[in-house]
Amino acid sequence: MSKAIPSHPLTGIRVIEVGNYMAGPFCAMQLADLGADVIKVENPDGGDSARDSAPFLEGESSPFIRLNRNKRSLAINLKAPEGKELFRELVKGADVIVENLRPGTMADLELDYGRLSALNPRLVYVAASGWGQTGPYAQLPGLDIMAQAMSGLMSITGEPNGNPVKVGVPICDLVCALYGTIGALAALRVREKTGRGQFIDVSLFEAGVSLEVWEAGRYFATGEVPGPLGSAHQAAAPYQAIRAADGYFTVGATTPRNWRSLCEVLDHPEWADEERFKDNPSRHARRDVLIPMIEEVTSRQPRAHWVSMLQQAGVPCAEIQTYDQVFHDQHLQARQFFWKGRHPKVGDVEQIGSPIHLSETPVRKWRAGPALGEHTSEVLRALGRTEAEISELKTRGVLGGT
Repeated sequence: MSKAIPSHPLTGIRVIEVGNYMAGPFCAMQLADLGADVIKVENPDGGDSARDSAPFLEGESSPFIRLNRNKRSLAINLKAPEGKELFRELVKGADVIVENLRPGTMADLELDYGRLSALNPRLVYVAASGWGQTGPYAQLPGLDIMAQAMSGLMSITGEPNGNPVKVGVPICDLVCALYGTIGALAALRVREKTGRGQFIDVSLFEAGVSLEVWEAGRYFATGEVPGPLGSAHQAAAPYQAIRAADGYFTVGATTPRNWRSLCEVLDHPEWADEERFKDNPSRHARRDVLIPMIEEVTSRQPRAHWVSMLQQAGVPCAEIQTYDQVFHDQHLQARQFFWKGRHPKVGDVEQIGSPIHLSETPVRKWRAGPALGEHTSEVLRALGRTEAEISELKTRGVLGGT
């Protein structure tokens, strides 16, 4: 008899999240999308700080209910002795902990990896922080913009000689979360062989530095310190935003074939044979000459004209979409990327999909982020608590929600 395949890759895995805002919740969201039962542990007094993030839908944070999809919420006071004990009980049946509190906070609560792994040696514990659990920066506040600044990302973002600019999304938070997800999956795989979990230390700072492949290649090879290039590539040209009559579009004509095709579309085939533009290093070194030559031509027609012509010629290019266009993009709609998750108060809420498309065990499209403490009673009943006990703990402020 063939073994039944679970409906989602992580069906049967239980994750406990103690997270705020971004890195921890985004990591746990990936695991929830993959089918894990994620129990989001929140303070009964307000919960995750992201719940205060505008805009609001009927009093509920719109960003929060998208960042925390496919999770259950347990509102519990981890400073109360009864709250700690309930958390420990929950950990005994858990597979993964995800937290992004300042290093040492869980130890202060007596809920750190050392104590919890003694209760459950199979526990995989992901700790995301600004700077890592050790080192001279460990106890400094660590927000995304600080990590972008210290990692060097802000030194290469923006226009040359312009003011410092961060990446438009919290890239260090998000990438740190993805590394946490990868680490958790790797540790679960190791656990299959050893029977034991392990501690995973990921940070916003190192996540940011890890992305700097081109910059490291240049610096360690030449000693040159990279600077901001606007939308241009670090080593190839033309590969950037190009001005048209009605705005900008992007071009990536970096191969000999694409470069020649671009020149033909621009009605300047002779450029492809010029010695000064013979290869990528040559074109990149002369971008101050090349890009104005290109834009002198492209500025005569609108973006749609050039994108259509270049696509027909096989040259990589695209219009620069705004989010009202992205969220209605025909390609994403055709791939059913967006989906609606049910929220107990707001109703159906549009969700950003997962970019992971699995042919046999698809990601989960279940529900929107939960109301604060929405599943408190449900989770504690599963631990064997009676309704009277749950009610008493709520009355004493140990628990919140329904």
